[in-house]
Amino acid sequence: MTVKPKPTISTDDRAMKCAALALEKKAFDVKVLDIRGISTIADYLVIATGSSDKQVVAIADSIRTGLKKYGKALDVEGAKEGKWVVIDYGDVIVHVFYSELRSYYNLDELWSSARRVEIPEEYLWEHKEP
Repeated sequence: MTVKPKPTISTDDRAMKCAALALEKKAFDVKVLDIRGISTIADYLVIATGSSDKQVVAIADSIRTGLKKYGKALDVEGAKEGKWVVIDYGDVIVHVFYSELRSYYNLDELWSSARRVEIPEEYLWEHKEP
């Protein structure tokens, strides 16, 4: 029996797809930060916010499901509580926050020296429902 290999995805594509999938679930204040040269923990951070614990979980689930065909996340933390979900893909780390926790932990300020990357339109259209 032959096992079909998983398709591969570039680091840039993974970060953009994570952001687009978060936006598809109505996440707000979605940011993609390029942390190469600043940190060795990953190449990109994707930070998104949900307005309820259910929305935070839905955003995280959308990202995990949307990227499943490229392989599983290395680790996922906080999915049961829905206040701050961290999804670690190795090259991309996704933080999905409940709005009050995002301002409390203020990762935006912590990583303020990182270059913010705009999400290209083609990624946004790729995940729109017809």
